[in-house]
Amino acid sequence: TPAALALSLLVAVTASAGQSAPPAPLDPRAAMLVSQGRAALAAGHADGAIDAFEAALALQPGHVAIVLNLAEATRKQDMQGKALHYYREVLERESQNLDAIAGEGAALVEKGAVEKARRNLVRLQGLCGDACEATRLLAAALAKGPAPVVVTAEAVKPAPVVTTN
Repeated sequence: TPAALALSLLVAVTASAGQSAPPAPLDPRAAMLVSQGRAALAAGHADGAIDAFEAALALQPGHVAIVLNLAEATRKQDMQGKALHYYREVLERESQNLDAIAGEGAALVEKGAVEKARRNLVRLQGLCGDACEATRLLAAALAKGPAPVVVTAEAVKPAPVVTTN
């Protein structure tokens, strides 16, 4: 009886995971704002893209595609911490979202957390293999490595030393 109970529980969990609901379609107004945001991001206007994605998110709160676009836009603006927040928000809803895992890994690389990003790469390889687009993107980000830290002359100003004669 315990073995049959365990087996039936396994089948029930597997069946319910396979029958999950498809992603919700975008509201037409939100879809228009997302396309405006993508166009602004492609033109190099991250601020305008973020504004459009946030407006779309106000119309359709928590939509995974909008949050992923917002995460990408904040990464382009060198706000990796905020991007990580958005990627993790998606991963709370969909723990196996390949785009969120890859995006989080790329943001971690940009922050310098290469070991954590490698864990994301291993996770992606387990989920979809090496031929997957998300795996290739994260592997390329890891190969590129973190961005070099730029130090300005003002940041390394020597402290004045006063000596007596």
